[in-house]
Amino acid sequence: MQLFVKDLTVLDFSYLCAERGMVGESWIVDVVLEGGLDHQNMVLDFAKVKRTIKDTIDRVADHRLLIPTASSNVRWQQQGDRVWMDFHSDVGNIHLACPSQAFALIPAEKVDFEAVNAFLRKALREALPDNVDGIHLTLRTESLNGPFYHYSHGLKKHDGNCQRIAHGHRSPVQIFENGESAPDWDAYWAKRWKDIYLGTEEDVVPVAQLELSAQTRIDDDSHIGFRYEAPQGDFQLAMPKAICDIIPHDTTVELLADFMAKTLAEKVPGSHFKVIAYEGIGKGAIAAAQIANS
Repeated sequence: MQLFVKDLTVLDFSYLCAERGMVGESWIVDVVLEGGLDHQNMVLDFAKVKRTIKDTIDRVADHRLLIPTASSNVRWQQQGDRVWMDFHSDVGNIHLACPSQAFALIPAEKVDFEAVNAFLRKALREALPDNVDGIHLTLRTESLNGPFYHYSHGLKKHDGNCQRIAHGHRSPVQIFENGESAPDWDAYWAKRWKDIYLGTEEDVVPVAQLELSAQTRIDDDSHIGFRYEAPQGDFQLAMPKAICDIIPHDTTVELLADFMAKTLAEKVPGSHFKVIAYEGIGKGAIAAAQIANS
């Protein structure tokens, strides 16, 4: 017998890629369970499907940085609850020192649908009842007709897992100028924030103040350092300058929408801009701005 749930949850995370660096992603999760019927004549109660599977995915992968531990580009070490991570990519080297819950260690050479699927199935097998003997997941991106970007960030003031310094989203954007759709501005932000790390200005520190792995050799000419203390611990990150955009405030979706609207209003005085910014799939914020002609 098979039981299926479409659009069970959305997995928002970032991962390390040898070609692209740090990439924010949002994947939709569908699930099919195979097994015999229990005492309720069910494979598994739908409420338990949603609760158990979503909770497991949230616990092991959501809002984390996924690391392909079999890749030769990765060097990592753990002491207690703290992990040091170094990663070489075509766009520069990335270095982190964070609590272990900031990461998901994927035993593969690269992070892709297949590798993450196997990682999640292993975690789910340990969480589901014995009558469930088959777990099939489909991981997929949202089908988008317009421009979108991949971004990573961290929200130190958040009391949940968004405080982790390197998690992200795949997000569309819609911009209206004077009430009309403005696809050129959509494309502008999609290009500007392609595979970007959006850092908060007050979290920036000299890289010399970071306590990274002993092998790390970087300076402020090549990298931007970020460090903050949050409820889950001390988070540290060094990112290549070329793949960062420093924002003068927190990077919540509300403030990112406001930042985009005000940036465009400054570029085109007299025009009224409305920005619909997404944080992954199906959620986001709307902001508007206009600056009078001088």
